[in-house]
Amino acid sequence: MPVSERKSILVVDDDITIRKLISHHLNLNNYTVHLAANPEEAFIQLDKNSVDLVLCDICMGEMDGFEFCEIVRKNEKFRSTPFVFISAKNTLEDKSKALDVGGDDFITKPFNIDELVLKVKALLRRAEINRIYGGRKSIQASFSKTVSKIVVVDDDQALLNLLSYNLKNAGYNCQTARSATDGFSLIKTFLPDLIIADILMPDLDGYQFRDMLLKDPELASIPFVFLSHKATEEDILKGYSRDITDYILKDGKPQLLIAKVNAIIKSLAKERRKIVDEIHQAADYWNKSLTPENITGFNNFEVQFWHEPFTGIPGGDFIDYFQLDENYLAIIVGDVMGKKWGAWYFAYAYAGYIRSAVRSIIESGELFSPGKIISKVNNLVYKDSKVSEVFSTLSVLVIDNKNKIVKYSGAGDLPLFFRDKNKNEVQKIDSKGLLLGFGQNSVFNDYTLNVSPGDLILLTTDGIIESRDREGNQFGTGQLMSLLKNVEVTNSPMDTLKKGIMNYTLGKFDDDVSVAVILSK
Repeated sequence: MPVSERKSILVVDDDITIRKLISHHLNLNNYTVHLAANPEEAFIQLDKNSVDLVLCDICMGEMDGFEFCEIVRKNEKFRSTPFVFISAKNTLEDKSKALDVGGDDFITKPFNIDELVLKVKALLRRAEINRIYGGRKSIQASFSKTVSKIVVVDDDQALLNLLSYNLKNAGYNCQTARSATDGFSLIKTFLPDLIIADILMPDLDGYQFRDMLLKDPELASIPFVFLSHKATEEDILKGYSRDITDYILKDGKPQLLIAKVNAIIKSLAKERRKIVDEIHQAADYWNKSLTPENITGFNNFEVQFWHEPFTGIPGGDFIDYFQLDENYLAIIVGDVMGKKWGAWYFAYAYAGYIRSAVRSIIESGELFSPGKIISKVNNLVYKDSKVSEVFSTLSVLVIDNKNKIVKYSGAGDLPLFFRDKNKNEVQKIDSKGLLLGFGQNSVFNDYTLNVSPGDLILLTTDGIIESRDREGNQFGTGQLMSLLKNVEVTNSPMDTLKKGIMNYTLGKFDDDVSVAVILSK
């Protein structure tokens, strides 16, 4: 693998032996490794290197790993960079705080080096999927924004000033660059809705500039317009051969350019609305409600569901249940990693694929182990080339109504929360399984809970934990556990949880919200 394509990992630990051990094994797996003995050195490494993942100790002198992670997360550049804590600290409080400050995973020392490498690989793959498909916030911006963004690239400063003035007067957020190189850097950070570029430029011409953009998966689909004095049929055909939206001659008036820009922007808006409408129509046609009815008939348990699709669009979350027989019930909660609005089709279809696979597996035999259910679905997904490159989290609960036993297993990083009424405490149980479809014959173990009347179990995707208040503070696992601890079972547990979460977020979320609450009676 070329060095430029190797993923880069920052290891922060004050123990030189640990640094050398991790570095050695990461190098064997073709990763580029940067080392730091403390947060101060780590900031220097982050500043001068491109880092794809951080492995960090917690106890490190003046600044601990928690504080370091919080500061890193405040930098927009590293807001979504996978961050893994590696520590001898192993309490529930430590693990909860690790997630609250923005950590993605927690590995306890002494650790299995093979497990660490697998988790690094899984988190990097998940980050790559999110990078390609885009973040949920970019979806919200694409559907709710009122001001479209345009970048104009031309070496003629006078023309740039004229076009910028007219485009801003027309209501657009316009940024300019005087070269292809500067334009490319601007577009990477600004992510405009439309790019307008000259052809005759000194460093790279417009054709080369367009070729650069086409090689970048994140930028290739942005509508592109050539604005040029070159007016021969050969020039124009050469431009259109590069998958452009329009070719406009510079001898036209600015009003003509504005009219064409308006037409392109309106066309994009119509296409977005069309996609949303078609997704809703498909959901209705397939009769796949993302929120099943609350379950009745299980006299020892009350099961309630809540699903809040992001921006009202059916998305990557899915929630379902299957009655195995008169005494056993399976509950499924999952999240497909497809984020950008152009990937909603695939994410929704993938969720349907998993649901169908689970149904067929359960109906084919007496599989009352959630770990075995996930294992069989995992192998089906792994072998199917159409879906094997997109991963999913999946949590499965199997409720034994007769013996009042609940078994849990998970693929990915979705936890289970258990409120023990008699002990008056809430426990967070982390899934140990790899992402669904990540590896063939992956092991998914069962976790057994013996429940008593008044005990509560909560399964959720990460939409609630990652939701924020108006100041940008994350709800986090700590507040969710506190809210769950104080739920009165005499009232509807789900209503109490929804009220507490809605009051915090003012009803606004950055992701799908999917919740299943199980009350033991």
